[in-house]
Amino acid sequence: MMQKSYYPKAGELTQQWHIVDASGQNLGRLAARIAKVLMGKHRPKYTPGVDMGDYVIVTNCGQITVTGNKMIEKVYYRHSGYPGGLTEIRLRRMLRTHPERVIQAAVRGMLPHTKQGRQLIKKLKVYAGTDHPHGPQNPQPLTV
Repeated sequence: MMQKSYYPKAGELTQQWHIVDASGQNLGRLAARIAKVLMGKHRPKYTPGVDMGDYVIVTNCGQITVTGNKMIEKVYYRHSGYPGGLTEIRLRRMLRTHPERVIQAAVRGMLPHTKQGRQLIKKLKVYAGTDHPHGPQNPQPLTV
């Protein structure tokens, strides 16, 4: 008798909402844990290629910590598309102006660089303060 292998269907999956307070957390360790939950690797029946991940809400992202000299040495680049349009922003300035982008960039780098990764990053909701509009989803705290 042959045993059939289990392959989860999209309708069978229930996705949960998790909330993380980023104040005092290390950026890389926090991003790795968030990426794992977004991909669904925390579930016992994880299947690559199937969106089994949960939604993650990150609050207080402006109060993260980093080790070493990353605060002054880490640089984020973006290009406008025009000649000479390369812009450099240091981590310290990015945390002052757009702290949400720091967490999003760190998590995006840890997700697959495929169509599935682009879908997973949409499940990440990042906010600079403590307030977020996802109260009706009843998010559960994620232990990091």
